[in-house]
Amino acid sequence: MERPARRGSLVIVGTGIMLVGQATLEAVACMRRADALFYHVLDPATEAWLHRLNAAAVSLKDCYAEGKPRQKTYREMTARILAAVRSGLDVCAAFYGHPGVFVNPAHDAIRRARREGFSARMLPGISSEDCLFADLGVDPSDNGCQSFEATDFLASRRRFDPTSGLVLWQVGMLGESSVRAYMSCRSERLRVLAAFLRRHYPTHHPVVLYEAAQFPTCDPMIKRTSLANLTRQHIMPMTTLYVPPKPARPADRRIVGWFDEAD
Repeated sequence: MERPARRGSLVIVGTGIMLVGQATLEAVACMRRADALFYHVLDPATEAWLHRLNAAAVSLKDCYAEGKPRQKTYREMTARILAAVRSGLDVCAAFYGHPGVFVNPAHDAIRRARREGFSARMLPGISSEDCLFADLGVDPSDNGCQSFEATDFLASRRRFDPTSGLVLWQVGMLGESSVRAYMSCRSERLRVLAAFLRRHYPTHHPVVLYEAAQFPTCDPMIKRTSLANLTRQHIMPMTTLYVPPKPARPADRRIVGWFDEAD
């Protein structure tokens, strides 16, 4: 017999990247009816919209501080969300983008709430990668697509297939453990990343620097350059690097023949 859930609940939602329009109807309904709504978004317009949705909306932005380790910030966010759940409230926490993509406190809060016997779930949202597929015309079913956080990709020397697309997140925060105002990727670190990529791609292989549009009146930032020129670029924390695939390798004739025989 299952133990009944404790009073208090948690729903984690995403607001998408673009102002208001990318939040799902389900997410909006959860934010509106929550007893407590915590949020971390990037712009004042979305923040104002959340306060109109729910007068109990509270920002988590003050968990950040110049030079403060990101992991400490994430722990504080999780603690604040869980304290409200433990008090018996139906809590909603909203994060920009997809709430399960590069949102450490969202996953941590879900896991801990469930361990403590509370109802907890996450609703999907639109991430910057979803926007990238749309804006760059990339279909991951064509050649496949690999997605890595840039620091982990480089430090762990991740194995990948250059004949599939490659997405590197947070290139502007390469090697950084904390957030600083007006930060960008340090040139010496970008050189190391470029050198690593040149082991797998031609020097003049095309690459794309991408930032999704945050407002309906704005266009996405799409800068096409080459791997040779990557180190000359000014790359901000929100920038995603997309490396198109090299030409596809020939199909395995034995496997193709087996498929034909199976028909």
